[in-house]
Amino acid sequence: MSAKKVKPVKYSPEPTSNKSTYILGGIAVVVIAVLVIGGVLWQSGSTDSRNDGYGGVSNAAVEVALDDDGTILLGLPDAATTIDVFEDPMCPYCAELEHKHGQELAQAIDEGTVAVRYHILAFLDRLSSSGDYSTRAVAANQCVAETGDAVAFSAFHAAVFSPDNQPGEGGDSDHSNEQLAQMARDAGASDDAVSCIADGARVEQAAESAEAGRQLLATTGAAGTPAVIQNGTVIDALGNDNWVAELAG
Repeated sequence: MSAKKVKPVKYSPEPTSNKSTYILGGIAVVVIAVLVIGGVLWQSGSTDSRNDGYGGVSNAAVEVALDDDGTILLGLPDAATTIDVFEDPMCPYCAELEHKHGQELAQAIDEGTVAVRYHILAFLDRLSSSGDYSTRAVAANQCVAETGDAVAFSAFHAAVFSPDNQPGEGGDSDHSNEQLAQMARDAGASDDAVSCIADGARVEQAAESAEAGRQLLATTGAAGTPAVIQNGTVIDALGNDNWVAELAG
């Protein structure tokens, strides 16, 4: 399959006084954004997966919950610290973060040292073949989280951000709802979650929560996505190989 040569895009939130505007998903909200071409390079020079072989979350005591605002909380109820992760399902640097630190983070979640609030955004819809892939992938993650199966959610989330599955920006194709539903089934999600994804049941809510997440990201001081925040402080997750270990410590 051939694809158009499109440089990866990194999203940088800007205050609402900026003159660049766009309207997201039919919602009557003016959205301000600057798209920085070229993205972020790994300062460490290594993209090897840390804790390779661990896999996703496996502790049956870990919980996942879908909040009213669309945020997904994954962790033990008494986790020592909670971080906020902002990402887009089509963002290649978000995929790199998942590839490099996802398994390491899964172990920290299993051990109760870290819990994660996922804010899944959709600013890259416009670079997807279907025009709404990011939003539909947000909805799919919410469908799985809504069932309360943390192990299945962790596996599905990792699959969505896997280089083997992630559509390319400006590519000729992405995943249909039926294909996302099959990915969820392969991750161990319930029939209810699979039907929710296949039917596109949460797409409208996902568009709203993605926009809310975009607005929240703009207040954090983060330079773009992916962004990792702990107690209001931006963590250098792209430049510091040891950030998960430091949180767990």
